[in-house]
Amino acid sequence: MARLWKWAGIVFVLDQLTKILVVQILGLASRGSIDVLPPFLNFRMAWNRGVNFGMLSGDGDATRWILIAVALGISAWVVLWLRRERPGKRAMIAGGLLVGGAIGNVVDRLIYGAVADFLNMSCCGIDNPYAFNVADIAIFAGALGLIAFTGRRKKTP
Repeated sequence: MARLWKWAGIVFVLDQLTKILVVQILGLASRGSIDVLPPFLNFRMAWNRGVNFGMLSGDGDATRWILIAVALGISAWVVLWLRRERPGKRAMIAGGLLVGGAIGNVVDRLIYGAVADFLNMSCCGIDNPYAFNVADIAIFAGALGLIAFTGRRKKTP
């Protein structure tokens, strides 16, 4: 479990530091956009009140608290599941990525009322209209890792 908490902490700190740096110090919240390496990497401020790609977004306070509860519930379930199953180190790292990312986005919802998304990447003639953050990357990678690295038990004779 130590590996899970280590990676959750790393992701959480990295996520929050990048948000402080880009959104507050570089002033993205007021500027709206900063071209870094166009079109490959740009900072585009997006306050996400919903889940991925703004789905289930609503300006109501109830939506905010429901999404906080869901994120905390899923995080708790992942931790309990991994504690019980005791999978390998890769699955524990994946769990840490998912939990750290989820908690990072929960903190955003508590502080700002919405998740601060700012990374925008486009390539090869495809203009990506969406923004995301470090927590989103970690959640996605963690979920994929849990799928890939769990569920394979050695058969005992």
